[in-house]
Amino acid sequence: MKPWNLLALPPLPEEVMRRLLAPLGDRVAVRVPAARERDALLAVLPEAEIVLGDWTGTLALDAEAVRAAPRLAFVQQPSVGVDGHDLDALAAAGVPLANTPGVSAVAVAEWCLAATLSLSRKLAAADAAVRAGEWPQQGLQPHELRGRRVGVVGYGPIGAECVTLFRALGCEVTYWTRTPRPDPGFEALDPLVAVADVVVVVIALSDVTRGLVDPARMKQGALLINAARGGVVDQGSLTEVLRSGHLGGAALDVFDVEPLPPGDPLRDLPNVLLSPHVAGVTPEATGRLLTATLDNLAAAVEGRKVDAVLNGVGPLISRKFT
Repeated sequence: MKPWNLLALPPLPEEVMRRLLAPLGDRVAVRVPAARERDALLAVLPEAEIVLGDWTGTLALDAEAVRAAPRLAFVQQPSVGVDGHDLDALAAAGVPLANTPGVSAVAVAEWCLAATLSLSRKLAAADAAVRAGEWPQQGLQPHELRGRRVGVVGYGPIGAECVTLFRALGCEVTYWTRTPRPDPGFEALDPLVAVADVVVVVIALSDVTRGLVDPARMKQGALLINAARGGVVDQGSLTEVLRSGHLGGAALDVFDVEPLPPGDPLRDLPNVLLSPHVAGVTPEATGRLLTATLDNLAAAVEGRKVDAVLNGVGPLISRKFT
């Protein structure tokens, strides 16, 4: 059978990309854009039948890109987020888009717990003080996590794992998701944000969730943990309430603009833990991501149903042209 034309967009060297896709054998012919630029993407899309997406969102498939790909039959995104892809345009073209849900759930949830503990126990401040020759045994005022109210915004695989971990430490945990549930753990968003000692944000970014969490509505001294996307939390409001001392602190793995620009005021605030969007990056999570991605690509080219289609298109992949 003629190999499928697979266009690989992840930000990896071509030889690395080919090694990772080697298990697909001669069932696919792998290509990469000549450069990580939009014009280079548009130039190679006309022959692409399968696209392996770019997890950075730089080479996303918007409506124009979908129109430039008449042979496109399937998009596999090697991440949970599908930022930048036009799901409606892909659906209108009959192209299913799948992601890799759950592969980073443990990694992200552990980061959220670790970040909360770091803020609660003032670990960064203690480390800086000792390095500076100080010994502030009485001045840091750390808090225990047991017994604290934790509100988790989002209840996909990551949110569910967060609930499990925080409850295991003796926290009183509730969660909010866009679909109300007959579950004692479910709580409406406004009271959750208003009363939680710790608000953990792990919901996907969309037009509906953009600006969903306003830190100014959180209780005095509360902690905000954001491992979702920068746009879910009002970053301007967050900067102000941190600067004013209204919040006890924040841990951020994601930002409105990434990398965080020079001069961003978040860089200068002492009560913020900053992380370069790596909450889900562990060898274990990467292994699960590779397995899920390769399994779905193999299913696509073998005529089996693919998993985790997000845009409502059927999961059986067929060629547009033979």
